[in-house]
Amino acid sequence: MTDIETSLARLHERWRRMAAQLSDPSFIGGPQYQKTLREHARLTRLMTPWEDYAKAREDIAGAEALLSDPEMKAEAEGEIRARRADAERILSAITEAIATGSGGGERDCILEIRAGTGGDEASLFAGDLVRMYTLWTGRRGLRMLPMSVAPGEVGGVKEAIYQVSGTTADGLGAFGLLRWESGGHRVQRVPATEAQGRIHTSAATVAVLAEAEEAEIEIRTDDLKIDTFRAGGAGGQHVNKTESAIRITHLPSGVVVACQEERSQLANREKAMKWLRARLLEAEKERLHASRSAARKEAVGSGDRSDRIRTYNFPQNRITDHRIERTAYSLDRYIDGECDDLHAAMSEAEKARVLAEWDGEF
Repeated sequence: MTDIETSLARLHERWRRMAAQLSDPSFIGGPQYQKTLREHARLTRLMTPWEDYAKAREDIAGAEALLSDPEMKAEAEGEIRARRADAERILSAITEAIATGSGGGERDCILEIRAGTGGDEASLFAGDLVRMYTLWTGRRGLRMLPMSVAPGEVGGVKEAIYQVSGTTADGLGAFGLLRWESGGHRVQRVPATEAQGRIHTSAATVAVLAEAEEAEIEIRTDDLKIDTFRAGGAGGQHVNKTESAIRITHLPSGVVVACQEERSQLANREKAMKWLRARLLEAEKERLHASRSAARKEAVGSGDRSDRIRTYNFPQNRITDHRIERTAYSLDRYIDGECDDLHAAMSEAEKARVLAEWDGEF
């Protein structure tokens, strides 16, 4: 067995023990029941295919035992080839789920973009990122719907929160496509207002949060403070006429979310709750995997110029991803939403890193 297979086998035993607990009448309704139920459901995403993988390996072993029989050899060799292909496909899907976390990349997500250091130029750059992601996700068949957008003073955005949903032609969900975009993004260019032609450096932060299912995150009504207010910004007669905007504060964690883009209070509340669940799921992931990040701020960066995962250098038409030390001189195409090449390289490198560091937790 490989290290990953050994870890999966141990995880399978743990999963089976949980199943036994959940079927014990004395355990149902107890203080650990809901927590165990959620963990078992999460592990099922790995363990169901793992059992299929184990069955494929058993079939291969059985067929190999028939190779010495001349009458069965040809049939056994065909069975071995077919089941080995099945096993490779299943193990690939399992490692994809491990590498992406949150049960895989099929989920919708919340995309947060915020201007960092650099004043107005940072807001303009954050607006460029919104446009870039809108074009990219649109080309891949996804939808970006605004949840909360705060425009910059001279254009761009100070903060933009979007719900991204759908599935690409090759089966990726929104989280699967965007998950490696979290972090600090730095831009180097000459602002339109710069008379001397000097290059300025500014930054923005991006966070990509997988949407959580209701069963995964338990939110008590008593833990929520819900405020309504009048929406601001463009929107015709509806704006500032009714208190349709929603702000939700999760009191135990202090997480605050707000949504004002929909015309109805109910729709804004539904979107805000999705955002809140995604934020709380991310916080739980960080708690369980403290080695990745001790706090959400560390995961997305501070917005400082020196805290970056990627640099966009407009004078040189250069884009550099510092995590994989990859540089391309095609920034113009990338900023127009043609991001697939860098995404593929980043995806493979990050999956390899996560799998190498995997400690058997999921």
